Amino acid sequence: MLGPDEHFTQLSLSGGQPKRPNVVRTLDLSLGPDFMTDIFTVETSDHARLSLQLCYNWQFEQPEKDSPTYKRDSEALFSVPDFVGDACKSIASRIRGAVAAVPFDDFHKHSARIINNAILGKNDSLYFPANRLRITNIDIQSVEPVDQRTRDSLQKSVQLAIEITTNSQEATARHEAERLDQEARGKLERQKLSDEAEAERARKDLLELQAISAAVESTGQSRAEAQSRADSLKIEGEAAVDQAKLAAQAENINAHGELQRISSARKSELAYLRDCNELEIAKKQKMADIEQENSKPW
Repeated sequence: MLGPDEHFTQLSLSGGQPKRPNVVRTLDLSLGPDFMTDIFTVETSDHARLSLQLCYNWQFEQPEKDSPTYKRDSEALFSVPDFVGDACKSIASRIRGAVAAVPFDDFHKHSARIINNAILGKNDSLYFPANRLRITNIDIQSVEPVDQRTRDSLQKSVQLAIEITTNSQEATARHEAERLDQEARGKLERQKLSDEAEAERARKDLLELQAISAAVESTGQSRAEAQSRADSLKIEGEAAVDQAKLAAQAENINAHGELQRISSARKSELAYLRDCNELEIAKKQKMADIEQENSKPW
């Protein structure tokens, strides 16, 4: 609420494109961020007049409430009655000064760099300390010649640039196609040579394998024959050994049988002699008994 001694203050701001004073009337001051657009004319060092349409992003630097200079900084926000017109005039003056120092061709090629350097310089923003306004960004919306002569010159320059660019692109494309064709032919030739070398190596390996196979086959046959003869001799030797073992076993069996036969015969002979001796003894005993009987007196 307003006090008894307070009243609204109407702000008269510049507006429109190009900016004209007292177009916008308002009771409140927007602190941003916001943007404003302006159109103005510049002239290059070779007297080419151009119409620029630029858009500026802006905002006020709000003072800190706990700062001892808060009141003074807050009042500074309202110290410039028409901050829009004042900022646009200051920026346009900077750009006119920068453009007036370069010829048309240089400005046409480097307009964005020239305008940004004129306003922002090496900083990221343009600051107005009187009312704490800060310009944070610039958008170049259009650059158009004012007079017909400059427009025709620009048209010719653009057409020439387009033609140069087109010819350059065609030449680049043609050179690129030729380079790719040469590379493809080179790769094909290298691949052909590589394939031939690989085929030669494969043929060499095949011949080596054939020689090795023939040698292995010949060695295998000789080895097989030698192995066969060795196996035959081994079998014959084992058979002879087995035959000798069997003969020895047979001889041993025969000797053992003969020994058993002789032993049995001896045993039978001894039994016969023993029986004969026993009979002779019995006979002589009986004869002695008879003689004794006969010698007794009757």
